[in-house]
Amino acid sequence: MIPSPIVGRDEWVAARKRLLAKEKEFTRLRDQLAAERRALPWVRIDKPYVFDTPEGQRSLAELFGPHSQLIVKHFMFGPEWSEGCIGCSMEVDHYDGILGHLAQRDVGYVVVSRAPLAKLLAFKKRMGWHIDWVSSYGSDFNYDFHVSFTQEEVARGTGYYNYTTRPIMDELSGRSVFYKDEAGAIYHTYSSFGRGGEDMLGIYRLLDIVPKGRDEGPGGNLGHWVKHHDRY
Repeated sequence: MIPSPIVGRDEWVAARKRLLAKEKEFTRLRDQLAAERRALPWVRIDKPYVFDTPEGQRSLAELFGPHSQLIVKHFMFGPEWSEGCIGCSMEVDHYDGILGHLAQRDVGYVVVSRAPLAKLLAFKKRMGWHIDWVSSYGSDFNYDFHVSFTQEEVARGTGYYNYTTRPIMDELSGRSVFYKDEAGAIYHTYSSFGRGGEDMLGIYRLLDIVPKGRDEGPGGNLGHWVKHHDRY
């Protein structure tokens, strides 16, 4: 790590104020972007999706619970995998404490993976999570939202992900947002993939303010340092 220049307090405050002006502009731009995100057009979901849950099979509409808004975390955990993705796990580590706050704002949250339900529940218990986790195994859901890929795509090494054709593996990460109106119609309102997930990782907001930053090594890959939290 190369240290920054060492200066007196007055010079530091002057530099901090210059940066503060940029931070305020970034905040305004972020608010504007959030408004544009909410103003995106919607797509009605008419395809019947069924998920395996601890309470039996449930439709997408039933995953909303009492809420009109639903966030789905597309969690990388394929049917043959022995445990969940470390990056997805770090993301979900952020959520248990805020589920009640989301519910108060009419938002449900559910994690969806293709692994069989028994595997998901065992890993959830190991991690100590209280989130709702359901299996889309046997459903087109993951494929339709471009976070799981066919054997042909995996063999080819490319698939449609993050709105373009790019290198893929059998499972990739993302999150999707849905709205259910009073008549029960469901709409897809938003999805993000790739680095779009960084906004969900509060740990990055903390690491970004310390001197060493994320310190993730070449390419900025969290895989260089993140482990399941029970393995540190």
